[in-house]
Amino acid sequence: MHLHDFWFLLIAVLWTGYFFLEGFDFGIGVLTKTLAKDRTERRVLINTIGPVWDANEVWMITAAGATFAAFPDWYAAFFSGFYLPLLAVLVCLILRGVAFEYRHKRSGERWQSNWEHVIFWCSLLSAFLWGTIFAAMVRGVPIGADGDFTGGPADLVSPYALLGGLGMLVLFTFHGAVFAALKTDGDIRHRARVHAGRLGLAAVVVAGAFLGWTQAQSGNGRSLAALVVALLALAGALVLNRAGREGWAFTLSGVAVAALSATLFLALFPDVMPSSSDPAWSLTVSGAASSPYTLKITTWVAAVMTPVVIGYQAWTYWVFRKRIGTRHIPAGH
Repeated sequence: MHLHDFWFLLIAVLWTGYFFLEGFDFGIGVLTKTLAKDRTERRVLINTIGPVWDANEVWMITAAGATFAAFPDWYAAFFSGFYLPLLAVLVCLILRGVAFEYRHKRSGERWQSNWEHVIFWCSLLSAFLWGTIFAAMVRGVPIGADGDFTGGPADLVSPYALLGGLGMLVLFTFHGAVFAALKTDGDIRHRARVHAGRLGLAAVVVAGAFLGWTQAQSGNGRSLAALVVALLALAGALVLNRAGREGWAFTLSGVAVAALSATLFLALFPDVMPSSSDPAWSLTVSGAASSPYTLKITTWVAAVMTPVVIGYQAWTYWVFRKRIGTRHIPAGH
């Protein structure tokens, strides 16, 4: 394996880790309005991700930084061509983080309700936009012979991209519902399981249609294998959720999210940004990579820092592993 192939794999792993972790974050945000019955239950849901949501976003920052270091041409084309949707995601993530921190600073009904709306809509839009962005990238965008993006915002929108956004939104919300069932107790836990059952069926239909379209459009044998894993994991998560095995159900819903991400990256390889203008102008793994010396230096840095980040985050999840419920929320808060 060449170093540029290794770095494409590492960046795919980083994005997959981000979707796995931030996926249930977004799902919880959506569920604050669709599952929670009152403000106390909304606080229970927010508290399930309170210790980890900001650490989950580190994976996105690391993936962007790794792309800048290892594939500067990919970074330039991606962040210039997808500037508007990426800016929208950034604004949503900022407002969502502020809402988590500011919601409880005042006890007024209007104050808390406004921030809860921010959490819901920013979670929903972020999940949808990420699906749209990555679907558009796999489909291909206008890229010139010099490797620059030559299109406009309208070139990023297509039925396939919109289906990708909807598929990722539904899958993330299902992932979040299973996580809610795993991390809560009492009545909200049982309703989360029922909610997850309905969302899981919707995810099989919508995400399955998106994956099938991806395979028909630009798939190969490797992406087909990932597609099969995604559908089997979704089916397994549904069965285990119905049986009350929340831990295994969450594991398989995470596998489904990871397999969907893997399907996209495997369908993309060996390109990093396919050109819809002319396939010969597509940015490839080898053509968009940094110099061999740069890749060697960044590989050593990644070898040291990646296990540290994974170890620290695993420890955080272990510390905050217990269930919570409405009985843990102080009266009057």
